Amino acid sequence: MAKVLCVLYDDPTDGYPTSYARDDVPVIDSYPGGQTAPSPKAIDFQPGALLGSVSGELGLRNFLESQGHTLVVTSSKEGDDSVLDRELPDTDIVISQPFWPAYLTAERIAKAPNLKLAITAGIGSDHVDLDAAIKAGVTVAEVTYSNSISVAEHVVMMTLGLVRNYIPSYQVVVDGGWNIADCVARSYDVEGMHVGTVAAGRIGLAVLRRLAPFGMLLHYTDRHRLPESVERELNLTFHPDAASMVPHCDVVTINAPLHPETEGLFDDKLLSTMKRGTYLINTARAKIVDRDAVVRALESGQLAGYAGDVWYPQPAPADHPWRTMPHHGMTPHISGSSLSAQTRYAAGTREILESWFAQSPIRDEYLIVDGGRLAGAGAHSYSAKS
Repeated sequence: MAKVLCVLYDDPTDGYPTSYARDDVPVIDSYPGGQTAPSPKAIDFQPGALLGSVSGELGLRNFLESQGHTLVVTSSKEGDDSVLDRELPDTDIVISQPFWPAYLTAERIAKAPNLKLAITAGIGSDHVDLDAAIKAGVTVAEVTYSNSISVAEHVVMMTLGLVRNYIPSYQVVVDGGWNIADCVARSYDVEGMHVGTVAAGRIGLAVLRRLAPFGMLLHYTDRHRLPESVERELNLTFHPDAASMVPHCDVVTINAPLHPETEGLFDDKLLSTMKRGTYLINTARAKIVDRDAVVRALESGQLAGYAGDVWYPQPAPADHPWRTMPHHGMTPHISGSSLSAQTRYAAGTREILESWFAQSPIRDEYLIVDGGRLAGAGAHSYSAKS
């Protein structure tokens, strides 16, 4: 029997919900491109429930305990005395979310001789040291595509929020004011602007598709060029790398995985090549940008705004400079954790576990590391260090 350690974010401050704003969520059977949505044999939760917090347990307890497995759920993940570190040595499976990542460093993996499977409930497995997982024979899997559209919607919201100066205008109302000039002095239309995505995978392409009806001109860069038919359909302009793309854009959105080629990509040098007054959106990973370079670019006016929901570390400390820098639209890491998305990635987590316990193959599109190498989605998206 397996010991499963699940690291999730804390419950709401006023307690786990007893009711919700809506009675249901739409059923999504498949994603663009034909991949089917998660399809476990059964689920033990109500779709639309808060599953990503500690009390939600990703809806896994009944399933696991009915088969004799042990489930430990915690939000404690930082420091040597964390529940994560105390429970890890005899844990077989670790589950966590990108929004509250259990950082499986090489040191932690070395202290977990029983660890055989690390599951990301959602997408993005860079909180796992993939090279260490490869060397230790740990399988890494994630629920690919389960919340990609959720993140794309968040990018569109943040783009409009920054360009239209929505957040400061809302604050004028909250504060009892009505000065229209204060609101519109930084407000523009997105129509006619050039927008470019760094990476045009599931999220990046979904962002472009959603911004196209606004009359924006679309650019992208990616290590894998899109089919010519897609480029024609959306009138896309391809650029070989970010450096050649960003000088042409009014809005840049980062939708790339974090790996050695993207870490620190948006530094002072690259930011200086962008148009003055560009908006930068980052819902990918915080370490793709230089934290302090972003602050400097906002303070100087090189960037007109920065928005995103990814930080390093997560949760971000109270004195993180992104909390107080000018013209930002930051949120906690929530873009891929809507209640709709939770329904899908909880179901996908169970699907992965069902396959694992039955010793049947995990979907190729869910695999990041398998058999001592990058595999499936991981081979497409990540680069190994060695």
